[in-house]
Amino acid sequence: MKINLWSHKEEYKSIRKKILQEVDKVFSSGRLILGNNVKSLESNFSKYLKLKYGIGVNSGTDAIQIALMSAKIGKGDEVITVSNTAVPTISAIVSCGARPVFVDINKYDYLIDVNKIEKVINKKTKAIIPVNLYGQCADYDKILKIAKKNKLLVIEDCAQSVGSFYNNKPSGSFGHISAFSFYPTKNLGAYGDGGFIGTSIKSYAIRASQLRRYGMREFYYSEEHGINSRLDEVQAAIISLKLGMLKVWIKHRRKIAETYNKLLKDTTLILPKENKKNFHSYYAYVVQHQKRKHIMDKLEKNNIHCNISYPFPIHLMRGYSFLKYKKGDFPVTEKLSKRIFSLPMYPQLTNTMVLKVVKCLRKFV
Repeated sequence: MKINLWSHKEEYKSIRKKILQEVDKVFSSGRLILGNNVKSLESNFSKYLKLKYGIGVNSGTDAIQIALMSAKIGKGDEVITVSNTAVPTISAIVSCGARPVFVDINKYDYLIDVNKIEKVINKKTKAIIPVNLYGQCADYDKILKIAKKNKLLVIEDCAQSVGSFYNNKPSGSFGHISAFSFYPTKNLGAYGDGGFIGTSIKSYAIRASQLRRYGMREFYYSEEHGINSRLDEVQAAIISLKLGMLKVWIKHRRKIAETYNKLLKDTTLILPKENKKNFHSYYAYVVQHQKRKHIMDKLEKNNIHCNISYPFPIHLMRGYSFLKYKKGDFPVTEKLSKRIFSLPMYPQLTNTMVLKVVKCLRKFV
């Protein structure tokens, strides 16, 4: 029995008929771009997030870039974030002309170390992008206080935290703007690419809507330089359908995490911790071990596929060497990049599959 880190096949089997019905409706309507499905998703997902406005875009990367552009952050500006994230977070900042400024992470939850943020704030600093990683929110009580004190914008990177809550409020409802990814692996994934921008600030919503369509407010007339980043009707219809299933799927993820926690707690693995104010959605179940490669090789031989998110800290990548960071600048990030890996995690994992992962792991840890 092969066990993947993630798979959409079982999900598709269970909702295939409904998916095909929605897709057929789109094709039969004759409207494929920025139609009623996109409008409906923008309305319903915004309500889920308890925000006033929502803008569907082409990807999570574009969502961050357009969020920054909406706030007029660009050349000469600095944006504080972490190196332990996916490259798109940083790519979006650089694409706006701004400079990413990194701080280290906590060793216990892998999220931004809020105690280090103020040390890198200067006159050029315009925003903080906390990355809500693996399904858990950053410490927004402290982040928002720092932002208010220093008059900074907070843009939430929620690519991995759909379905998560902090202080009983949904991920994406804390910052001035939030950016989501609908990449297929996500808790709320499309069957292609997609992204979303959420905000309750009207001026940001107007600009984001305009910027995703070449800077146009009306067709064929550009008010400002923008980009092409439109969420298509097919993906919007699929995401809308899956939004109604999100709560149940998160419940399944948490049940799988509970099983891992219970049956692996007496091993040498360091298991993920759910912070007190958080409701963890377990986009990924991330563990630590000093013998990571040995364990992953053994699991692979038993047809159990894991993943490392992320094996290469961005501040040490050749593509971002112009930022002039060096090895040793962020010791926690660098140490964890050699130890962390993710176990199989998706709602359709059966108990039999989870128990096989546990049984195999216990032989080596």
